[in-house]
Amino acid sequence: MAVSITEKAAAEVAKVKTSQELDELTFLRVGVVGGGCSGFSYSLKFEAEFDEAADNRYTQHGVDVVVDKKSALYLEGTVIDWYDGLDRRGFTFENPNAVKSCGCGSSFQA
Repeated sequence: MAVSITEKAAAEVAKVKTSQELDELTFLRVGVVGGGCSGFSYSLKFEAEFDEAADNRYTQHGVDVVVDKKSALYLEGTVIDWYDGLDRRGFTFENPNAVKSCGCGSSFQA
């Protein structure tokens, strides 16, 4: 499994899906795109299109997570969590493949 999502992150995803009134078939797509201050940036978005040849699908804590196979190479073993503190709020990525990350944690170098 390329990406794991914690219970806390899954609860936040479910809350957002409900507040945006998204269809039950909508899943969380996790990916990697070029850019950011370290070379690659994480991508999170809701989608309904799934390509069995190009994507992997996992269900964790009641949330469907899809990762395209190219991104999976950079995300293998990554854990997505939700942080809600006084200093900031958002999803965090613990990526064992990241050689270097930026200060905000939204981009990395592999």
